[in-house]
Amino acid sequence: MTDVRPDPAIDLESNLASVLDGRLATAKEASRRLARATTAEKDAALTAIAERLRARVDEIVAANAADLDAGRRSGLSTGLLDRLTLDERRIGAIADAVLDVVALTDPVGETVSGRTLPNGVRIEQVRVPLGVVGAIYEARPNVTVDIAALALKSGNAVALRGGSAAERTNAVLVEVLRDAISSSGLPGDAVQTVDDYGREGARHLMRARDHVDVLIPRGSAALIRAVVDEATVPVIETGAGVVHMFLDASAREDWSVDLVHNAKVQRPSVCNALETLLVHSDAAARLLPPVLDRLEASGVTVHGDERVRELHPSAVPTTEEDWATEHMSLDLSVGIVDSLDEALDHIRRYSTKHTESIITNDLGNAERFLEEVDAAAVMVNASTRFTDGAEFGFGAEVGISTQKLHARGPMGLPELTSTKWIVRGAGHARA
Repeated sequence: MTDVRPDPAIDLESNLASVLDGRLATAKEASRRLARATTAEKDAALTAIAERLRARVDEIVAANAADLDAGRRSGLSTGLLDRLTLDERRIGAIADAVLDVVALTDPVGETVSGRTLPNGVRIEQVRVPLGVVGAIYEARPNVTVDIAALALKSGNAVALRGGSAAERTNAVLVEVLRDAISSSGLPGDAVQTVDDYGREGARHLMRARDHVDVLIPRGSAALIRAVVDEATVPVIETGAGVVHMFLDASAREDWSVDLVHNAKVQRPSVCNALETLLVHSDAAARLLPPVLDRLEASGVTVHGDERVRELHPSAVPTTEEDWATEHMSLDLSVGIVDSLDEALDHIRRYSTKHTESIITNDLGNAERFLEEVDAAAVMVNASTRFTDGAEFGFGAEVGISTQKLHARGPMGLPELTSTKWIVRGAGHARA
């Protein structure tokens, strides 16, 4: 008799699917309870999360230190290492952001529109949770808490894939979240992770249409594209930030120096940091020396086109690739243009439709820029670093959507809801 043994690869795949389907089904069940939760119940759970984050800060920092050490040994970029880093101050800020979510208005049950038909039937469109929100992200442990907090307040469960770079940190954070939610009387199973199954876990999450209602990727352009291409679950696309600022001919020197510096240097590894600076040729000799001197004093490497290098010889030559690159580092691409039209053309060609800004004293040019630039956030005389859920008053953010359906720009509580129509009649039949 032939000895037939099971194929280990098939057995492993079957086990993976069984385990992950079980977790996601549990999240789906938990989402039904969260959809019925009162605002007071959800706020109590959020408060417990903030308290436990502060109480377990040493444990979180220790896990994060191990991730950072592994990241350095594996050659993780400076920008990703910065995003990965959690210290006591950053954990405190994350806890504060959770408490900010407590203070926000609960969107669930809000009436978006309503009217009574001539026959007396009353119809209303109300906000309801999405259900289970999946998230795939990399080297961003703060996202673990941000998404869970916003999902909880909006009545959703979450299924998380936080990436191998932050695996130890995220494991502790997920434990904190589950414990805190359970302690408040809501189901801790509302927070699930697939991190322990690595890329296969992520792939399963992308195809779990029976359990996951929407998927949100956050990370590099390559990660986002992979999720968009592979997922069968509906995706809300967030985008890389090839962010531009245009110094118009009338731009004030003090604003130009300060805003360019802030947009590039304050935190260069994030998606709303400045990556390309365009300067009107009529103002280049006036603005570029003070702007670029300030940047270089802060360690910025300037990548300049030929005209920029004539005014600032220490700049390295730009390449075509530079204009399309999200540097996520202290590198900045700088070019001189001869008109607002040329600046707009450049932005249309290279923009990832995240954030674009103009510095100008010309009201007509400001309004043209606002009207013609196609991006999730368009600014006049402001740093691009303002494109952020916390800065916009959302407490935290799920991500910054660069698509045009349902959600665009920083995503807060309303973007984690859908709507349903409620119809109330009294024996009405359609004529």
